[in-house]
Amino acid sequence: QVQLVESGGGFVQPGGSLRLSCEASGTIFRINDMGWYRQGRRELVATISSGGNANYADAVKGRFTISRDNTKNTTYLQMNSLKPEDTDVYYCNAHLQRRRVGAPVGYWGQGTQVTVSS
Repeated sequence: QVQLVESGGGFVQPGGSLRLSCEASGTIFRINDMGWYRQGRRELVATISSGGNANYADAVKGRFTISRDNTKNTTYLQMNSLKPEDTDVYYCNAHLQRRRVGAPVGYWGQGTQVTVSS
């Protein structure tokens, strides 16, 4: 089995910051892309390759930073200058191989709520 466990969501005032974390655990041979998706806006917020190449939705460029620690099978989303419209449930996603052979499969975390309000 593979699990993606997210943490770091919460309540913050506009202009504030939050850092989300997502750790993949279980039988994992290799993790390819990892990313964050927000449900209400149906938007892929950010992705990062195994080599560290990052891509962002236009709405978060310059405010959010995605990173990963391959030694910990973990990805992070640093969210700065948060706006009320960033309020949403954020889901972690990872495309990974559980064994040396076979195509990567996508896995999802359980979601974490981010609320930005004054």
